[in-house]
Amino acid sequence: MVATLALCAGAIAADLDDRIPGALTIHPVPVRTFSTPRTAYAASGLVQSLEQGTPIDAGAANALADTFSAAGGVGADFSLLVADADGNVVVDRNSDALREPASTMKTLTAFAASQALDMDATLDTEARLVYDAGTKTATLTLTGHGNMLLGSGASDPDHVNGRAGLGTLAQSTANALRARGITAVKLVYDDSMFGDNRTPPNIIENNGGHQYATDVSSMAVDGGRDWTGRTRPSNPDEEHSYPTLSTTTALDAARIFAARLAEQGVTVDGDPVSGETPADLSPIATVHSATLGEVMAYMLRNSDNTEAELFGRLLALKTGAENSPAGAAQAVRAQLEQAGINLDGLTMADCSGLAPGSRLKVTTLVQVQRAMITSGASAAAANEGLPVSGLTGTAALRSFSDEAEGLVRLKTGSLTGVRSMAGNVSRLGGGLLYFAVVVNNSQDPYEANASIDALISGLVRL
Repeated sequence: MVATLALCAGAIAADLDDRIPGALTIHPVPVRTFSTPRTAYAASGLVQSLEQGTPIDAGAANALADTFSAAGGVGADFSLLVADADGNVVVDRNSDALREPASTMKTLTAFAASQALDMDATLDTEARLVYDAGTKTATLTLTGHGNMLLGSGASDPDHVNGRAGLGTLAQSTANALRARGITAVKLVYDDSMFGDNRTPPNIIENNGGHQYATDVSSMAVDGGRDWTGRTRPSNPDEEHSYPTLSTTTALDAARIFAARLAEQGVTVDGDPVSGETPADLSPIATVHSATLGEVMAYMLRNSDNTEAELFGRLLALKTGAENSPAGAAQAVRAQLEQAGINLDGLTMADCSGLAPGSRLKVTTLVQVQRAMITSGASAAAANEGLPVSGLTGTAALRSFSDEAEGLVRLKTGSLTGVRSMAGNVSRLGGGLLYFAVVVNNSQDPYEANASIDALISGLVRL
């Protein structure tokens, strides 16, 4: 101890005398001074205004369309539409045909939700307490408001998936219980938010053994993914594999919450049971999801079918539509009609494009893309959430040319025999264009994807 103290004292003395590097000193510190600047530069914007008037070479655009129509995997059942920044059509191939859109349907849902929901709002998950002084029993109710991206542990501020953690909620809840002298509870979970009708018709036909979507619920951990026997991605915000999805996501979340409470020294009596949230009781603990704008970007970049349906249901609840898959689709349609989108022939089997039976014209997809730009701040979450060519989400690994990387915001779509894409392009020569392409009944989906990527890479040069 004496030797340690002596070493510490010597180090402090040496630091004070500037003999070793350190923050302490007994010598004057020189202060650098600057003469009065002769000139000053005014601040200016980093981004120029978009050159919307730059014309598109219609001949070159149609030559690209001709090449695409003859390319591998495309076949005869395709539609293609390209429009300039003002919405004027430059390329039209079979735009009146009704096509199955696959996940480009999500752009309709995203735009509609952005128009009616507060994109800065969060989906809270709460714990409420009822204490019976006579029997000295405590009942804790876990209530969700639609956050299906809960984390199982501590809240993660760096990611959307897991931003609100059940471990953090359990810790806050346990602290509140201890302050009241409560050490044991019964646990109830409330999953009544979306009623009993939660499954879009026939979606099971495209759900791959329950890998691509699960029913919306008041709460879920990691979207309900079961990673048993599989390696979970290091980045929870990236979905590149498809484990089986739980069909009891709210109960799963409640069981994980019970386990986290036990780790905090709170005894949970029995298995959690379904029930209703007590009226007129404030939460004793709450965790907040990422903002709806961030969740929308997560949905679009990962093409998450469950989250797309969730946005449709949130929109239905907000606008007074029926609380059902059909009501969600109708709520989306209502917002699109209000925005003046051409919905001629539109059939929405669901809000994600996964369920079979959806049909639309590429005109609708292009008009939605233009509305995302022209609607300004109200649609920013939908437009900015789109994957970016070569950089983010489902667009990161496509085969775009080097010059097209970073210049296209887009949404991909894939089902058996279906390949599609819709988005907006920042052209190399200045200006903007919108596009939508849908291929149905493709006999070679891999080649169809490559042909679409080559087409879009060509659009940046127009």
